[in-house]
Amino acid sequence: MRRGTRYGALLGPLLAGGARPDLVERAARGLGLPERGRYAVVVLGAPVPEGAVVEGPDVDGARWWWGGADGSPGGAEGRGEGREEVREVAVVLLGPAGPDRVVARLRELGAGPGGVSPVVGSPSEVAAAHRLAGTALLTCEPGSREIVRLDERLPAALLVSRPELSTRLLAEVFGPLLTLVPAERSLLVETLEAWLECGGSVGRAAARLGCHRNTVFNRLRRLERLTARSLSRPRELVDLVLALDVLRLSSAPAGPGGGG
Repeated sequence: MRRGTRYGALLGPLLAGGARPDLVERAARGLGLPERGRYAVVVLGAPVPEGAVVEGPDVDGARWWWGGADGSPGGAEGRGEGREEVREVAVVLLGPAGPDRVVARLRELGAGPGGVSPVVGSPSEVAAAHRLAGTALLTCEPGSREIVRLDERLPAALLVSRPELSTRLLAEVFGPLLTLVPAERSLLVETLEAWLECGGSVGRAAARLGCHRNTVFNRLRRLERLTARSLSRPRELVDLVLALDVLRLSSAPAGPGGGG
């Protein structure tokens, strides 16, 4: 992985949308980026870990160019917090293992939170990839060290891209749920998450939560009554899953768990 003020200056025209084609071409030549290749952009929401920036290709053959701090909005749109965050950005010429190895490498280094763009085929597409990597970063849970690919988080990416609709969705679907005391709300949310992660199996969710399957069933029925949506109707289940994503991405915690 490479880094330095020279790289940062050259990456500027590539990462910023709207740069003149001749500037993009000149920057790509200065960095040694081939005209055609498999590129991805990484955006981190925290400083690059010690040891992450080294000269030359990594073990997979991928080549990294770190541009240093990116002072673009780091979540104001998706979080509604209105603050500026410094983000670290890298352009990666992918090796044979592709973007999965990029994600694995960043996790090995303890980086995160971070977003990885879809693969693009030329330096002229890096600006678009930069925007998408930033969107992927916004789908990371607050306070986490997740490294995620945009293609794995497309529904959540749609939500963070339209915060006013996300707020409306949360209020419309989970409004009554949000009026509960935090312990009750957290219990129902935790049960729904476990049920979804267990493929809709009440028995497996009960084993994960350490309670009786009837307890899980009763909590889910209560959730259905509060939201006026059925887990057995696919379109209504989509509403619940998307609202759960909005709640997960909110900076406000759901509250401590409780018994029941």
